[in-house]
Amino acid sequence: MRPLRIGICCYPTFGGSGVIATEMGLALATRGHRIHYITTGVPRRLNHCPSNVTLHEVGVRNYPMFNQAPYSLALASKLVSIAQWKNLDIIHGHYAIPYAASAIMAGEILGDKAPKIVSTLHGTDVSILGTDENYRPVIRWAVEKSDAVTTPSLWLRDEALNRLDMTESAEVIPNFVDVNHYSPQRRDRASIEALFVGHEDEALQPHHPILIHVSNFRPVKRVETVIDVFAKIDEEHSARLLLVGDGPQRSQIEAKVRRLGLEHRVRFLGKLRDFAHILSAADLFILPSESESFGLAALEAQACGVPVIASDVGGLPEVILHRATGLLTPLGDDQAMIAAINSLLNDTPRREEMKRRARERALELFQLEPIIDRYERLYRRLLAE
Repeated sequence: MRPLRIGICCYPTFGGSGVIATEMGLALATRGHRIHYITTGVPRRLNHCPSNVTLHEVGVRNYPMFNQAPYSLALASKLVSIAQWKNLDIIHGHYAIPYAASAIMAGEILGDKAPKIVSTLHGTDVSILGTDENYRPVIRWAVEKSDAVTTPSLWLRDEALNRLDMTESAEVIPNFVDVNHYSPQRRDRASIEALFVGHEDEALQPHHPILIHVSNFRPVKRVETVIDVFAKIDEEHSARLLLVGDGPQRSQIEAKVRRLGLEHRVRFLGKLRDFAHILSAADLFILPSESESFGLAALEAQACGVPVIASDVGGLPEVILHRATGLLTPLGDDQAMIAAINSLLNDTPRREEMKRRARERALELFQLEPIIDRYERLYRRLLAE
């Protein structure tokens, strides 16, 4: 079968949707397809650019009559240009707005020569924007006009059906992880010890448990709760906390850490392109999110053999098998989360069994290649219609 020409629109920032879109494109490129990323900048996981991968940056011009530059229109125009120039077969938008909406607009302009439009909903486009009347009609229109719609979890599919009044169901294709890269064999505690050098009384010792959290530091991730929970765990276990990522709440989280006197036991690592070796050295992953459509960070942790303690919300129960690969606690119940973490830190055999089963679940359900197979079949099915 001939290689496909696929345009991928995504956020280039530190977040699950951009990670999945970028790694999906690279995986498809290894199969010989021609991939065109259409975005505002270089996606964070685009560490290399093979000859059959092209990055097209969308330029937005400011004019005096615009209070804000109309990015959606500039994106639609760019998609028209690239679709004509590169003869795209597929445009895959990751998020309903602006990507799916702009792709549908481009398709209307292109008419009979329009590529097939695939829209993947990732969460806030349904759970937050999907209930906002400023955006809901456009989101619903973009979803209904797409040739195919996918969601990473059953929970998000049902949310989309209910909140957007969809007439047709989306196809559930879960997110994935590269289990060769995210692997327990990459454990490197020495690199973690180096992060605490310089504070002799706080230096990492073998008996100190390592907790980790990865996110984009938005309120929905509840990073302040991570600090509150860690402060209680630290009282009993003299633990250490690693925070990977960045975002709007980082400054206030840093201030909270200093206020609690935990600055020598908490490390802010920022936006790391590659943190699998750090993730693999952790004992437990903490994710007290208010909402998660899937929980890619939790999956990456499990692939590294790290049990996850998380809120029992959204798509997380589809990723984390409660009492097998981690523990789920009621949203907002900090005491339950503290008790769950303590129970595992005090029971090494149980924690080791969870590590083993976490890795097995990633291998069984969320490997990259079988999931890329499903997207490839979806593309070819649309083109055959």
